Amino acid sequence: MSRTTFIGLIFVFMFLSFVAFNGAMPESKNKEVMSLISPYVPYKLEKRLAGLTIVNTKTGEKEKPSNDIVYKKLDELEKNWGKKYLKIQGSTLSILDDSNKTIKSFKLKNKKQTAFVHNFFGI
Repeated sequence: MSRTTFIGLIFVFMFLSFVAFNGAMPESKNKEVMSLISPYVPYKLEKRLAGLTIVNTKTGEKEKPSNDIVYKKLDELEKNWGKKYLKIQGSTLSILDDSNKTIKSFKLKNKKQTAFVHNFFGI
């Protein structure tokens, strides 16, 4: 194998690795907002021998997605939960229970946090 072919293969593998790495990354989240609502989100990650499991703490259901999509699947579950259990009015974010009664309300500090809630959860 020639030297240029070898160097070319190295760059191809580096590029493919970079594409795969970026494809597996979850969406960026606003840490302040997520820290406020994370105690109410029923989805938690649990370590297992072969990777990670997503556990619904309310029902006990476990999902075992492959390791390359586990964080994307968690984002998807959190978004679906947020569409149902989060309500935003102005700059106030409310967390609702199953009967649509407010459990907790938070005042969002700035437009960046409000935009994150609108964009990430789709509400």
